[in-house]
Amino acid sequence: MPFTIEARDLTKVFGATTAVDRVSFSVRQGEIFGFLGPNGAGKTTTTRMLTGVIPADGGTATVLGHDMRTDPVRARQRFGVVPETANAYADLSAWQNLMLMGELFGLERRPVAARASELLGVLDLSERKDQKVQAYSKGMKQRLILAMALLHEPELVFLDEPTSGLDVRSAHLILALLRDMNREGTTIFLTTHNMEEANRLCDRVGIIRRGRLVALDAPERLKSAIQRIHRVEVSFDREISGSDITSLEAVVTAEREGDKWRLVVDDTGVAVRAVVDLAREQGAAIVTLNTPAPSLDEAFLQLTGEEMP
Repeated sequence: MPFTIEARDLTKVFGATTAVDRVSFSVRQGEIFGFLGPNGAGKTTTTRMLTGVIPADGGTATVLGHDMRTDPVRARQRFGVVPETANAYADLSAWQNLMLMGELFGLERRPVAARASELLGVLDLSERKDQKVQAYSKGMKQRLILAMALLHEPELVFLDEPTSGLDVRSAHLILALLRDMNREGTTIFLTTHNMEEANRLCDRVGIIRRGRLVALDAPERLKSAIQRIHRVEVSFDREISGSDITSLEAVVTAEREGDKWRLVVDDTGVAVRAVVDLAREQGAAIVTLNTPAPSLDEAFLQLTGEEMP
């Protein structure tokens, strides 16, 4: 399968700080690729090198077959960028912003108008298309920025935290459109802090820490590859004391959450058998018993060296 993005030993240095340290990865054509990392890890700097905003100090970035050092303009004509902060012209209407974007891409006005109308409809901005952007909410501005990035029907879209701080409705509209685009073949490069969003959307995720790529795989494989955090969740039909729970074999810690106990255990099998035995001894029935798998949040925290909340 051809690659849409290829980064090889990509490096960026600011003074005495190496912000991105020989990062290498490839993004396959037609996939949704998530790029994750703590604040200051190098996500935004990497994305800026990939999109030609800043030059790399070492290594190469090839996007849609174009070397971003020598041929960035032709690459930009084929991809769209959605920054975290909306950058539409506030004194223009949504329609005027889209028409201006069409002119900048050298597109003919009639097909641009048809495409603009389609996008405004999908993103629920049609009724406000002639209103100045300065009166828009954050969610409306972000939807407009997405429409502007998609106006020329790009093969690849870079998105930086596209749903950060948005209302539920705006986030839903944006994610639904991204899924539809991807089904039609658009490659998506998504930078996000939202682990649930990455888990639902992404075919693969790369995790960067202190400028270095520390993991690259499908979300489910990343979750299964980390050192397993063994958990048991159980609820009973009657009260069981905390001292009885914490004294069970293999139980490390026990925490009450609503009507259930959340246990951290050394061995899931041993702990489950101990819980069943305890219920039998106490004359209690087990209402629910689960052994939840690690989450992408846990994989992220372990791989980046951060602590569990």
